[in-house]
Amino acid sequence: MVTLEDVRRIALSLPEVYETPDGHRGTATWRVKKEYIALERNPGKTDLKRLAELGRSWPEGPTAAVHVDGLEIKAALISTHPDIFFTIPHFEGYPAVLIQLDHIDLDHLEELIIESWLIRAPKRLAKQWLAERDSAES
Repeated sequence: MVTLEDVRRIALSLPEVYETPDGHRGTATWRVKKEYIALERNPGKTDLKRLAELGRSWPEGPTAAVHVDGLEIKAALISTHPDIFFTIPHFEGYPAVLIQLDHIDLDHLEELIIESWLIRAPKRLAKQWLAERDSAES
């Protein structure tokens, strides 16, 4: 079972990623430069109210959010794996998905966090990391 500690470990394994508390909820956020790549996401009162108005509820278990490469990717993830990914009104129009950690496998989570990092990291840093990774795999 994937945990928030797995999110932390994967995120912090990437260059220049650091952990900060979210200013609103006090939960963990992992950033490169000032851009978040992943965050722990628990529901707030407004989230629960707005979901209830839509006839939905927050899923059980730990959740995290990751930045994705556009709204099309977000929609594809949610439609392809509705048992893993979801969104809430607060995230409408924003390229991020919420992840039910109890339902995702570790390799898929790692792939998502790396992709998020590649999108948000400075291009020179991402290019250097990819080159080092490719040469290590050769």
